[in-house]
Amino acid sequence: MPGHALIIDYGSQFTQLIARKSRALGYYAEIIPAGAPLAGPLSQGPGALVLSGGPASVEEPGAPGLDPLILESGLPILGICYGMQLLGKAMGGRLSREAHGEYGPAELFPVMDTPLFGKKDGDGSLRVWMSHGDRVEAMPSGFELTARTRDLPCAAMSDFKRKIHCLQFHPEVHHTEGGELMLKGFYEDAGMPSGWRMSSFAKEAVEGIRKTVGDGKVLLGLSGGVDSTVAAVLLHRAVGRQLHCVFVDNGLLRGGECLEVSEALRSAFPDLNLIVRDAADSFLEALRGVSDPEAKRKAIGKRFIEVFGEEAAKLGKVDFLAQGTLYPDVIESVSPQGPSALIKSHHNVGGLPDSLPFTLIEPLRYLFKDEVRKLGSELGVPEALLWRHPFPGPGLAIRIIGPVDSFGLGLLRKADAIVLGELEAAGLQREVWQAFAVLLPVHSVGVMGDGRSYGRVVAIRAVTSVDAMTADWARLPPELLGRLSSRIINEVPGVNRVLYDISPKPPSTIEWE
Repeated sequence: MPGHALIIDYGSQFTQLIARKSRALGYYAEIIPAGAPLAGPLSQGPGALVLSGGPASVEEPGAPGLDPLILESGLPILGICYGMQLLGKAMGGRLSREAHGEYGPAELFPVMDTPLFGKKDGDGSLRVWMSHGDRVEAMPSGFELTARTRDLPCAAMSDFKRKIHCLQFHPEVHHTEGGELMLKGFYEDAGMPSGWRMSSFAKEAVEGIRKTVGDGKVLLGLSGGVDSTVAAVLLHRAVGRQLHCVFVDNGLLRGGECLEVSEALRSAFPDLNLIVRDAADSFLEALRGVSDPEAKRKAIGKRFIEVFGEEAAKLGKVDFLAQGTLYPDVIESVSPQGPSALIKSHHNVGGLPDSLPFTLIEPLRYLFKDEVRKLGSELGVPEALLWRHPFPGPGLAIRIIGPVDSFGLGLLRKADAIVLGELEAAGLQREVWQAFAVLLPVHSVGVMGDGRSYGRVVAIRAVTSVDAMTADWARLPPELLGRLSSRIINEVPGVNRVLYDISPKPPSTIEWE
């Protein structure tokens, strides 16, 4: 799309947030990895370039460098963190390495009027989010200081003539006050057209899928969750009956979910090719005796591919495997650049085998959950399906800490149904991003019926979030927590203790495994 923002990714785990917030402001943004050839993307007519942050030090050997075409393009540029340091060094400035770096919140003091900060309001300050080890010690020629912090003399700088703006902090993260206004100010200064909407993404995605698939057949693993449902509707709009959706009952679903989801999908989309496959026994067999969470995910991912292969064989030649992978799945499983750490594999990302008999299609790969819901609404997905709480691809297997068996699954299903039922009854289903029960591998001494008990322990997890990149524990009313504890202990045989998880993400993840 001519006039879009082209984001060069230097490995920051926040890079996708730049694109997400840009699109939310109405400015279309695309991401390419640092080191990728720039001539092609530049020929598409971007209106501005954004250089992301990254974990490397600009001065260290092998650190990603600045492609000369970036400056030769003459386009407006926004350098963020590592991007600021790259520009500072490449344009003749001087960097220095801080002894301990600067990480977390900082107080920013704009020192002049700029397109990014607006008019300077006396001695006013902004709370921003820092994450850097290097800093610009001396600005390049043509740049002016635009902001500082108490510890950082040059926290932002601009070359107004060339419309190059640099920020040492991250405007894209939620913790930076006024970050969206800074991005908007940059795009307005660059003269970029606004007005991009999710309807634009839907149209372009449909056209892209049609071009990729041609006359081929597509197989989609459909779980009934928001991601795979929206992916199915998007693909169906693009290729119609060429799409075949396989709903696999892997024995790891919530109680009654297979029937509930399949009926809802058939009712909402009667023209959808939907195949329901009962493979519960084979998944439980694959998980027999497996305790390590990564091994669970790998085993489940492998078995899913085997089931899809079996179903594909019944359909004749199938060319493509489609999945509802989202960016939080991708960033936790594998970094596009390699420098960021693996957090955990997702069965539909890191859990896939190295060789696949299909070409993979992931039309939602660079979207966040809130964007997927907007897309689903644009595509006419019913709200009952659109607002289901996220459910992991590996299912309840990663909510049982330790080996998975049918008895533990039965206990967890009952506890989980109580959690979701009470949350809905309290009218908090949409306020809470995700809620569920976890079965722990410990027993606890208790007193039940005037006698000693030695029962299982269930933990409840409920979080609030916007995009699943960060999350906070939900402040559920004490009376609701009391009902949850009472009902689980009384209605789930063998459980005598209930815990409530109050860990944010980070440092924890939303799921326990």
